[in-house]
Amino acid sequence: MSDRYQAFTKTPVGKLLVKNLGLPDPVELDRWSEGDPLVQGTVVIGGEGRLADAVATSCQALDISAVRTTSQGEKYKALVFDASGLTDPTQLVALTEFFTPLLRSLEKCSRMIVLGTPPELCKDNNERITQRALEGFVRSLGKEAVKGGTAQLVYVAEGAEGSLDSTLGFLLSPKSAYVSGQVVRVGAVGSKKAQPIADAAKPLAGKVAIVTGASRGIGEQIARVLQRDGAKVLGIDVPQAADELVAVTTELEGDHLALDITGKDAPQRIAQYVKDTYGGVDVVVHNAGITRDKKLANMSEDRWTSTINVNLVAPQKITAELLEQGLINDNGRVIGVSSIAGIAGNMGQTNYAASKAGVIGFVDSLAKDLKKGVTVNAVAPGFIETKMTAAVPLATREVGRRLNSLSQGGQPEDVAETIAWYASPGSTAVNGNVVRVCGQMMLGA
Repeated sequence: MSDRYQAFTKTPVGKLLVKNLGLPDPVELDRWSEGDPLVQGTVVIGGEGRLADAVATSCQALDISAVRTTSQGEKYKALVFDASGLTDPTQLVALTEFFTPLLRSLEKCSRMIVLGTPPELCKDNNERITQRALEGFVRSLGKEAVKGGTAQLVYVAEGAEGSLDSTLGFLLSPKSAYVSGQVVRVGAVGSKKAQPIADAAKPLAGKVAIVTGASRGIGEQIARVLQRDGAKVLGIDVPQAADELVAVTTELEGDHLALDITGKDAPQRIAQYVKDTYGGVDVVVHNAGITRDKKLANMSEDRWTSTINVNLVAPQKITAELLEQGLINDNGRVIGVSSIAGIAGNMGQTNYAASKAGVIGFVDSLAKDLKKGVTVNAVAPGFIETKMTAAVPLATREVGRRLNSLSQGGQPEDVAETIAWYASPGSTAVNGNVVRVCGQMMLGA
């Protein structure tokens, strides 16, 4: 759906009003297209911790231009600061010493990344305090970023220094266009070693990916992006959406299964189909979801139960069945779809918010128990431009669009690209994360 306000701000009258009234000025965000370089511009690396050399190595592997010294008058696409060497709050001044002189040298849709050590893994109290302080810095930096810029914090556990390629490739590139102010942990739970990727252009070549709710909207886009990355997609949706599902999966040379995921035997039917057809699955994306909005005072049991069952119970049961039968292959991925509503809450959505907060609990409960490189993570979308949000009343829709650091709604591909990062075989050390795809929405920040 087009953003008429964003188009208006590019007109002469719109520019005048934006400038004089201080109105939101949403920038057209860079988004990645197949064949593009990951980063069009130069990355500046700063800091003197244990991660700066690893960042340089990753940039070289990803064919990204990177420098450690800057030149006056030059423009840069991204700034990466290694803060893992900061062990006392008095050393936090290094952040401003690095970023402040360079902020005016950044190009449109720039990227800023701070790297640190997970505070919970620091043995020294001063270091723990210092590393925790990075969160406040980065979240504020994201809100101060201009012209579509973003900021992220990546906590990297000791021993996971060599597992940064997939995460840096995502966060430095336009694939993370609508992700800002997020905290990612690498190697903090589970494996610290990333698996090698044979073909960077098709990282999911030879892999099988399940996507529920794949017939339209965000699910369709997830299927398209995973197929773009080389996966054979098994789309699942309710029988009522079978025609659309068949159309999408046929176009993607994928496979389909029309069933209700809340059916009593749905987990067993999915597992049996995967076992008989593919022998196992590499990526499971629990995208299917519904809303049945009513204030709690008017909430019927059916509205409550159906929402919880589709959004939370079905993903839990399907995952359990696939794991129990050993059908999730080594280095496999389980990916949930939560929501900003599950973090901040929403009026009229107690059922939906409970189900989506439960998805975060699902990630927390499972991450430490998975073996053989299997990971579990989730995305939490904010306002994404879909047919569902197009039906939202205009005033509510405009608030949803503008109440974030990027002053606009996200696109389904923004969610899909985040899921593709999780799904990458190189993301073995990315486990137990919930990343919001919300343009750094002010609610629940």
